[in-house]
Formats: sequence, C-alpha cells, structure tokens
Amino acid sequence: MTEEGDISQQRGTGQIASFLEKVAKTPVTVTPPSSGKLIFAMDATASREPTWQQARQLQSSMFDVATGLGGLSMQLCFFHGMASFITSPWLHDARQLKAQMERVHCLGGLTQIGRVLEHAIKESRQQRIHAVVFIGDCVEESPDSLSQLAGKLGVLNTPLFMFQEGQDSNAEMTFRQLARLSGGAYGCFDAGSARQLADLLGAVAAFASGGHEAMRLYGRDRGGLAQLLTHQLTSR
Repeated sequence: MTEEGDISQQRGTGQIASFLEKVAKTPVTVTPPSSGKLIFAMDATASREPTWQQARQLQSSMFDVATGLGGLSMQLCFFHGMASFITSPWLHDARQLKAQMERVHCLGGLTQIGRVLEHAIKESRQQRIHAVVFIGDCVEESPDSLSQLAGKLGVLNTPLFMFQEGQDSNAEMTFRQLARLSGGAYGCFDAGSARQLADLLGAVAAFASGGHEAMRLYGRDRGGLAQLLTHQLTSR
C-alpha cells in the first residue's frame, strides 16, 4: 500500500511539474488597466487645417487630465477628400495619437458627420464608449438624418460633445441638436484660441475617465468654457 501511495504521489508530482513547465512556456499577456474610452473625431477638410494643427498640439492634455482619473483609451477618426473616412486603432498614450495625427493632411471635400456617428454606433454596440468628441465648422448633410443617428447614440448611452469652430448658424443649430439628442453637450471656440479648445477637450477627458463628478470638479477649477460645458451636461 505504501508503494502504491508513493507511485501515486510521484505521478501527481510529475503532473504538477509538467503543468508548471507548460505555464512557464506560455506567453504572458499584459492587460491594460481599465480606462475610459473616447472617440476623437475631426473634420479634416481643407477649411480645418489651422484647427487640426492646434488639436495636434493639444491632444496630449486629454491624456494628462485623464491619467489621475483611471486613464483614457482614445480612437482617432476623421474624414477628408471626396469620400475618405479613417479610423485608428485604440490608442493609450499621447505619443501614439500624435503619431497618427501627424500622418494626416487636410483635403477639400464635403462633411461626413453621418459616417462618424454610424461608426460610433457600431463601436458602442461592441463595447462601452464613454464619450464622442467631434470638432468641425459646418454641416453639409441632412440634419434630420444626423439627428436620427444621434438619437441612437443616446439610447446606447454614448454622449456626443459637439465642438464648433466659428459662427456658422446652421452648424450651431445642428450641433446643439445632436448633442442634446445623444445626452451630450455643445461648445463653441474661436480658431485662434488654444485655451478654449484645451478647456473643452480637458472637460470631456475628465468626464470619460471619471464621470460627471470629475467633469464638475474640472469645470470648477478651470472656469470659462469648461464650466459652461459642465453646467450644460449636468443640468439634464
């Protein structure tokens, strides 16, 4: 009986050793920490060149704001030219996003905001998307069609933050409507004001990473457009 027990123990020890050997040979997969997910979409048609350069310089501030609030994963989307719509992989630091943006050149063409919203709907059905930022200056599509898509994002709990450059009244009306239907917010900035755009982007980064309370605190500290954006969102 003792011999059988010794044999059983030896077999068990051998199986454990074999298992540990297999584990040692298995590649280690590092899972990134949980973080907010944000789609960063821009109109990259010809009129957008100055602001594209500005956003390229400011995008790192979004990661800086989010770092202490749980982190941020960001996907860059843009449209330009006749019918070109591009999306990046999900990015986890400012250097990756900057490298993606530096490859892009603005080209003339019509707006494709509908494709941005359709993409956001598709992504939101696959995983939780905490916010979608869109930066543009005009709308050349049917507001009714865009509103239907924004409503779908609202059902999916994916708010749109529509940031308008300039004073185009049609764009303002449509952007406000899209933000409202999705449960998001609207902001307007001047092309020459890096501080305005930085505050708007920082407020959304805080929201995507830490929720309403983080955005409220960011708006309280920064004031200006960031605080107005926070009031607009939390008043709903």
